[in-house]
Amino acid sequence: MSYRELARASRSLVFPIGFFARLPYAMTPLGTLLLLQHATGSFAFAGAAAAAQSLAIGMGGVIVGRLADRTSIRQLGVFMAVANAVALAGLLAATSADRPTLLGAAVLVGATQPQIGPLIRVHWSHLARARPEQPGLVTTALSYEAAADEASFIAGPAVVGLLAAVWAPVPAGAPLTACIVLLLAAAVPLALLYTTAPERAPSRSVTVPLPRAGLAAMCAAMAIMGAIFGTVQVGVTAHATAADNPSAGGLLYAALGAGSAIAGIAYAWIPSRVALRTRYRLFALGLLVAMVLLPVGGARLPLAPVVLVAGIAITPYMITIYAITERLAPTRVAITMTIVCAAGPVGTAAGQSLAGLLVEQSGNRAPFVLPPLLAAAALAMTNRTMSADHHSCPDDAVGPKTEQIASRG
Repeated sequence: MSYRELARASRSLVFPIGFFARLPYAMTPLGTLLLLQHATGSFAFAGAAAAAQSLAIGMGGVIVGRLADRTSIRQLGVFMAVANAVALAGLLAATSADRPTLLGAAVLVGATQPQIGPLIRVHWSHLARARPEQPGLVTTALSYEAAADEASFIAGPAVVGLLAAVWAPVPAGAPLTACIVLLLAAAVPLALLYTTAPERAPSRSVTVPLPRAGLAAMCAAMAIMGAIFGTVQVGVTAHATAADNPSAGGLLYAALGAGSAIAGIAYAWIPSRVALRTRYRLFALGLLVAMVLLPVGGARLPLAPVVLVAGIAITPYMITIYAITERLAPTRVAITMTIVCAAGPVGTAAGQSLAGLLVEQSGNRAPFVLPPLLAAAALAMTNRTMSADHHSCPDDAVGPKTEQIASRG
């Protein structure tokens, strides 16, 4: 399916509103970091609070997944967007409070974070099952969503940087104030556009168990990806700071997002006959090759193109994880998708913490040693998963088959 056909398959407003709705997810961590550092004067506290917020996002994602399995994703999307806007307002109001209060407010913001990425992927999954005559819809939609995610992580930090210099009633509060506006003006309307789950027998939705082995494998894979993002983020920031050009860190990390966005768009052009199992192994190998380049970036090779190549290798692997997850439990796609996506922020928090320790102990280039090790673990896990459990990685070509959809009720 082409992107033009994808645009025709759903309401056109899903695309622009969907992009603006996911910006708060990209803006909130950095906005929180800036706000808390300004309020307390401590980078250490601000960083710890941001990490706690990331963990709360992961835990909140699991809860959202369970709720989405039992209720309408439209209602849930609206509720979470409004709740997060209220939580952000509470964090802004708490800037003069003590540190435990600030930490609690930051965690509440993370716990109520709208799961725009997972829920909009559930929207596409529901739409595909309602339209079995369009078997390539999910593949193209997942490719678009990956590109949109990466574009938001390019635009989000840039918007935060611009707004941080703008006066606001709360010092350094302009970025989070903008997040509140985006939540109410974009995330709420987007939730109302979600496609509901196709009708199915109530007993099936209740009794079908989650595939624990496959779900655990995909969570581990997503956590590894999150850790790679976290270590690269710390690595490029440390590299730029050591070069007396701290602002270049954001540009270098944007190169990672740019490479990911390019690869995300191109993923939809891969022939559908290429099986998921083949893609899973191939892209894990490509991820390892690209990550091996990072330790030499900035020394023997310019770091910017190396980071760009790393981004190109990351997204195909991530999209394949989403595609496999979408197939693990067709009648419970909401909970499987949100649980797997929740593993990403947890991995990011762990990667940031470990990379930060390496910078202090071994210098600014030390974090770049971690991504190759993480990619090697991803490749090893891929081989073990495919050999041990067929259900963890479906062996059919990408794109729901008509007879499969019909059998799912």
